[in-house]
Amino acid sequence: MPDLGKYALEVGLAYGASAVLLLALVGLSVLRAARVRRQLEKVEARRG
Repeated sequence: MPDLGKYALEVGLAYGASAVLLLALVGLSVLRAARVRRQLEKVEARRG
């Protein structure tokens, strides 16, 4: 990583915040996919 001088903290925080937001987005997507899969299985079971 290049020497960022006086901006090292800000750049580090920006990278950290980006990583947290990305992980949250992926986590929410996985949870939603699981919920939709359960709903689809219910509908398919009802239809027979």
